[in-house]
Amino acid sequence: MNVHDLNAARSVTLVTMSIGPQMLAIPATQLREIIDPLPMTRVPGAGAFAPWVLNVRGTVVPLADLRIPLGITDPGPDDRPEDARRFMVIEVEIDGDKATMAITADMVHEVVTIPLTRIEPVPATMHWPADYLRGLFKGSDGFVLLPDLSAIFSAMAQRPSAA
Repeated sequence: MNVHDLNAARSVTLVTMSIGPQMLAIPATQLREIIDPLPMTRVPGAGAFAPWVLNVRGTVVPLADLRIPLGITDPGPDDRPEDARRFMVIEVEIDGDKATMAITADMVHEVVTIPLTRIEPVPATMHWPADYLRGLFKGSDGFVLLPDLSAIFSAMAQRPSAA
């Protein structure tokens, strides 16, 4: 979903999740499925952002960690259940091409539909990287960030891999 799609709609349906202590939400239209963690294969020379691949129903899918581009270093609450971690398989546009990727989530919460008027710009004084965020909104448990997955994945694809 791009900005023009969001502007044409009056509301957006989002899937909320936690990564560390941070609540995030992605458009439900980008989500293909939520799966329990699968065996991961490390890719030699891959960067820290997407160092693994998964076998999702016979398809090799890169697994990315949004902690890297969003600068999330805090592991989050100690009382989070160990088995709450999930992989979210998404469709994302990377430099104009559609790609299937997976992202890690410490916990997936709920599906919410909010009016676009609730989405606010990210304040310039915040530590979050504004280039990677579409905005934020006030959820029931605090602020929820809306990552711009296309911007994140496009930027990360341009970075050189680790040697």
